[in-house]
Amino acid sequence: MAYISFYDMNTKKVYSCSGFLVQDDIVITAAHCYGSKINVTLGAHDINKKEDTQQVIPVLKAVPHKSYNSQTLVNNIMLLKLKYKAHLNTAVNTIALPKSQDWVKPGQVCSVAGWGRLANGQSSNTLQEVDLEVQNEQKCESIFQNYNNAIQLCVGNPYDKKSTSFGDSGGPFVCNKVPQGIASYAQNTGKLPHVFTRTSSVRSWIEATIKLLKHL
Repeated sequence: MAYISFYDMNTKKVYSCSGFLVQDDIVITAAHCYGSKINVTLGAHDINKKEDTQQVIPVLKAVPHKSYNSQTLVNNIMLLKLKYKAHLNTAVNTIALPKSQDWVKPGQVCSVAGWGRLANGQSSNTLQEVDLEVQNEQKCESIFQNYNNAIQLCVGNPYDKKSTSFGDSGGPFVCNKVPQGIASYAQNTGKLPHVFTRTSSVRSWIEATIKLLKHL
């Protein structure tokens, strides 16, 4: 897991997101986690402590998806090229992308992790993980006007008490050790279901962008 902090020039505040390492110098997160200055912390459990496992690396270049729409949050994915390569070990490792034809089905239960807000409204210092169930597309289509099941996932049973929250954006939805989704957005109330970018739908863009970033 990657903890991402970024500076927003408009609000002049620092915000946080989650992400995941796919190569030793490439992190995937949500496109709305873009800022003028971005730092990535790898190998963290408690983000407020200086743990021996942590590696803090500045971002050299951030590339949001070419078709990202900040209003509808369609194609809400961004690649971060790190200034230098991470040292891979037991605490910091890469995760393999799904194949383009991989299709997560309703009823499947997968996990999502991050440092988002807890039920009391406070941000979590420690990495939290929760299991969430994939929902049928109708549940999200009835709530979110721009939901598109071909490129997004509808995640989380409305009756579940735990869910993703602010600060979890960009975190992976992991099914059988494969990041099938990227936490994208939710209702203002935070109620489930939430919308995730379907990773397999943007696999070709990810691969093409990584090739371009290799020349930096």
